[in-house]
Amino acid sequence: MRILSVFGTRPEAVKMAPVVQQLAQTPGITSRVCVTAQHRQMLDQVLDLFDIQPDYDLNLMRDDQSLAELSAAIFTHLDPVIADFQPDWILAQGDTTTVAIASLLAYYRRVRFGHVEAGLRTRDKWQPFPEEINRRVAGAVADLHFAPTEWARQNLLREGVDDALIKVTGNPVIDALNLVAQQPEPPEIASLLNRLTPSSVTARNEAVSSAGRGLLREEHPRNDGVSRIGNPTYKKLILVTAHRRENFGQPLEDICEALKQLAARGNVEIVWPVHLNPNVQEPAHRLLDGVAHVTLLPPLDYLPLVHLMKRAKLILTDSGGIQEEAPAFGIPALVLREVTERPEGVAAGVLKLVGTATPRIVEEAKRLLDDPSEYEKMARASNPYGDGHAAGRIVEALLEFSR
Repeated sequence: MRILSVFGTRPEAVKMAPVVQQLAQTPGITSRVCVTAQHRQMLDQVLDLFDIQPDYDLNLMRDDQSLAELSAAIFTHLDPVIADFQPDWILAQGDTTTVAIASLLAYYRRVRFGHVEAGLRTRDKWQPFPEEINRRVAGAVADLHFAPTEWARQNLLREGVDDALIKVTGNPVIDALNLVAQQPEPPEIASLLNRLTPSSVTARNEAVSSAGRGLLREEHPRNDGVSRIGNPTYKKLILVTAHRRENFGQPLEDICEALKQLAARGNVEIVWPVHLNPNVQEPAHRLLDGVAHVTLLPPLDYLPLVHLMKRAKLILTDSGGIQEEAPAFGIPALVLREVTERPEGVAAGVLKLVGTATPRIVEEAKRLLDDPSEYEKMARASNPYGDGHAAGRIVEALLEFSR
C-alpha cells in the first residue's frame, strides 16, 4: 500500500509526525511525505524535531501570498507529485489550504483520501476563516474520516457520512506532545524563566509573606498522559498566542489592550511568541513594546513552546492546537474567539470562550488568577482529546479498510 502524507504548516507537521513515524515502521506500507511548505521556517523546525525527511518539498511559501495564489501553487506543484508516486492513499490533516487542495487533487486523480482530525465544525463559514470551509471540502472528499472525538464523529454522521467510514482515533497531537514533553527543557526557556523569576531567596520570602506576588513555583496537581514530574509551573506566568485571520485588525488591538491592563497588575509576567504575519507583528509591537511585565518573543520552535506551555499558569490563545495541548498539562486556557470547533474542551471545563473584547478577557483572566477555587475547577478537568495512541489507530484503520 502506497501512502502519500501531505502537509504544509507547523500544526499539521506536529499532528502528522506520529502518523508518518507509524507508517514508516509498518510492514506492507510504502510511505512518502510531501510538504508544501506553506509555512517554511515554522515547518522546518518540526521536521528537524521529529527527524522527518520529506521526499517532496514544494517550497511554496512567498511573502504576502494571497489564499488564491497559494491555492493555485499547490494545485500546479502537488499534482505532478501525485502523478509520479501514484499513491493508493493521500493523507492530510486538519483545515489548512494545503489539506483542502490536497483533498481535491486526490479526488481529481481518483486516489483515496484520508482526513486526519476530521469532523470539527463551528457551522459558521467565516469563523475560523478560511479553516471552516477547508475542513468541509476535505470532509466532502474523504474516503476515511479519522475523527479525534465522539463529538466530531456525530458531526460527520449529521452530514450523512457512513458510520463505517468514520474512525474515532483521538488526536495525534497528544501523541506528539507526549514525545516532546519528555525531552529536556531547552536552555532558552530556562534562561527566559530565570530572567522573569525572582531569586530563590526572594521567592521563598514572598511565598511566606505574600503568596501570589511574583512568580512562585507550584507543582501541577495531576497528569493526563503527559509527564510533568519535576516540572513546576509559575503561578503568574501567562502565555499568549494570537494569530487567527478573523482577529486581524481591531480584535487583535483589543487583545493587546487586555494584555496591557493585565500587565499593569504588576504581579504577572506575560510572554507572547509573536507570529511572523505582519498583521500580528505590527499591532503587537506598536501597542506592547516597552510595556512592563510583557515579553514579546520571536516565534518559538515547537520544543521550547511546549516547555513554556508546561510552565504557564494561564494560557490566552486563539490557536486550535493549543486548545488541545493545554488540557494535557492541566493548564486553563481562555480562547480568544467567539466560536470554537473544539467544544469538547469547553464542555469538559478545560477551555473557556472569551472572545476578543478587552473587558471580558481581563475579567476572566483576573477571576482565574485571583480565585483559587475557580482556577482549580479548570486545572483539574479531564482532557477530552486523546490518550497518545491516535497514530496507531489511524494506520490500523487504513490497513483494515484495504484488506
